[in-house]
Amino acid sequence: MQDSIILCRDDADCQLLGAFLDDRIYEFNAKVTGYADGRLLAGCVRDEAGAIIAGFSGYTWGGCGELSNVWVHEQHRGRGLGTRLLRSAETEAAARGCLRVVLATHSFQAPGFYERLGYVRKYAIEGRPRGYEDVIYVKVLDVRLASNATRRRQWLWRR
Repeated sequence: MQDSIILCRDDADCQLLGAFLDDRIYEFNAKVTGYADGRLLAGCVRDEAGAIIAGFSGYTWGGCGELSNVWVHEQHRGRGLGTRLLRSAETEAAARGCLRVVLATHSFQAPGFYERLGYVRKYAIEGRPRGYEDVIYVKVLDVRLASNATRRRQWLWRR
């Protein structure tokens, strides 16, 4: 058995290893918890030329949504795109049976924005990065979001 550590030397190798490890950890987590309903969650807004100007990505699993990335291009901030993105992510998460959404942001990013939208600060990790904080937020979802999204899907399916 080879037991020496082999460091990944380029981004492509790091991404491949990261995807491999994500799959193994998901398999373990699903086996232990009984929740095998993990699905990616993402959406974006494009401009007239097709360029992405705002978007979110994350996943849902075991009754919880997690947003890993939320971004709006600097030129398009302050126009409600971020609010629309989060509402869309929350509605889809609720339609998948999620009761809450979790996200992390840095103290220099958008904590006030998330708080205005009902996210509650749970804890902060100081010095991540140095001189700032990594702040974890949770929002409990309104279960009516799920029923509204389900009705909308059924209506669209019948058309």
